[in-house]
Amino acid sequence: MKRIYRGRFAPSPTGPLHFGSLVAAVGSYLDAKANGGIWLVRMDDLDMSRTVPGAADLILRSLEKLGMAWDEAVVYQSTRGEAYEKALKVLKKRKLIYPCACSRREIADSAVGGLDGPIYPGTCRKGLLAGRAARAERVITDNNRIELKDAIQGKIAHSLERQVGDFVVKRADGYFAYQLAAVVDDADQGITDIVRGADLLDSTTRQIYLQQLLGYTTPRYAHLPVAVNVLGEKLSKQTLAAPIDAGDPLATLNPVLAFLGQDMISDADPKKMADFWKRAIAGWDLARVPRQRTEPAPV
Repeated sequence: MKRIYRGRFAPSPTGPLHFGSLVAAVGSYLDAKANGGIWLVRMDDLDMSRTVPGAADLILRSLEKLGMAWDEAVVYQSTRGEAYEKALKVLKKRKLIYPCACSRREIADSAVGGLDGPIYPGTCRKGLLAGRAARAERVITDNNRIELKDAIQGKIAHSLERQVGDFVVKRADGYFAYQLAAVVDDADQGITDIVRGADLLDSTTRQIYLQQLLGYTTPRYAHLPVAVNVLGEKLSKQTLAAPIDAGDPLATLNPVLAFLGQDMISDADPKKMADFWKRAIAGWDLARVPRQRTEPAPV
């Protein structure tokens, strides 16, 4: 029986779409459609302190104006707490997580640098010290190598205990951590293929580890180059990335195609975006996407 491709675009609604986030949207959309698959949109609005009111609707309206239609109802992480709690209970029952009382400052003072920050030294792994209250929940890691064969970036392998340490699955502020939420959502939505930015590449081995612990199937991954500005900074709200102009779809989308190593479709009729997408899907070639983690955005 042929596997049905199910992909997704999962933006954080912290502001309008910019060039960098549109790269992830277009790459995931084209790969799904070129493989005859389903394309979903999920709002990663787990951290409500970062979510901008109205941003999710603005992102969806921009996708619609560009002619990008999602195939099932949009899922919002902010409504999925029960599912995350269920997964946390599974890990707790199997004695794979433990409470942690350490603050970020304490960890920074006693840790060495790792894959993407201080490596947690395991202070609370054997139990909380007297008089300390639990702040977060961490998953126990080991030094078994977690390997990923990324369709764009190639082979990645990490030993999580040595390079990351026991990582947080529920934060001190009560929010579930992104790593756990993304894994549970992808499993519940039946996601088979994940095409996203390479800024998340180093998180992927942690997600594969959680998939293994929870008995989930690991999707196939393809990590696109991240668009950076002239200073080498990732385009984001923090780096003042400009919002896309969804009212001029060809001028907005063609630079994205070029950034992804695809042929531009400059002679398309902007009033017939279905034809644009038909041609873009027919021409999509994942092998032509640049094999690097970052790439300068067009000026």
